[in-house]
Amino acid sequence: MAKNLLIIGGTAGIGRELAAEYASRRASVVIAGRDAARAEKVAHELSGVAGGGQVRGIAVDLSAPVGIAQALSGIETVDAVVLAGMKRDANTVTDYNIAGATELAVTKVVGYTEVVHALGSRISRTGSVLLFGGFAKDVPYPGSTTVTTVNAAVAGLVTTLAAELAPVRVNSVHPGAVGDSPYWAGKTEILEGARQRTLTGVLPTMRDIVGGCVFLLENPAVTGVNLNIDAGRR
Repeated sequence: MAKNLLIIGGTAGIGRELAAEYASRRASVVIAGRDAARAEKVAHELSGVAGGGQVRGIAVDLSAPVGIAQALSGIETVDAVVLAGMKRDANTVTDYNIAGATELAVTKVVGYTEVVHALGSRISRTGSVLLFGGFAKDVPYPGSTTVTTVNAAVAGLVTTLAAELAPVRVNSVHPGAVGDSPYWAGKTEILEGARQRTLTGVLPTMRDIVGGCVFLLENPAVTGVNLNIDAGRR
């Protein structure tokens, strides 16, 4: 099991749930977000888990990749790197917002890659890297022009990083609509529509996504995989 993890995007949502899971397994976890104070606050909350491992928080801004190496300078050897950080962007070709599109593209393509580059040999050769994409890569929706494009790019990034970084394993997870995610709170009509388009009739939960993440991080025979967790979306 991974004993030392870096989770960028670990201050909220699924990233936080994954950090809590590994803290409960007594791993040493560094969580990162854009705001140092928030990252430290969440780390303190997660460290309060009875019998849990050490959690500390740092600031890393994926949308400003030039500063990533310095932000990660205090990280020592890690067994696993999770890149869950993102920026929401609602964009269409008709009403194209260049600034929003640029920030998201830089965050998930350049930012993700720069984290791996900056850590270099500090990633254990028996370790793994996990990237977060999303179901929009296959199923566009109104306003998903940039999101669809960038999540498809994440799938391509997995292919090249898995080859270049071997024997370090590289995978990605692509969640569908997650029923209990804070992002979807109050969007009952959208969630019900998504549920009706699943084969199981039940939307994934954050715990379901965390389970998939743990599988990708821990299974030594899995690399170069883009895992969709969407309850069999039709």
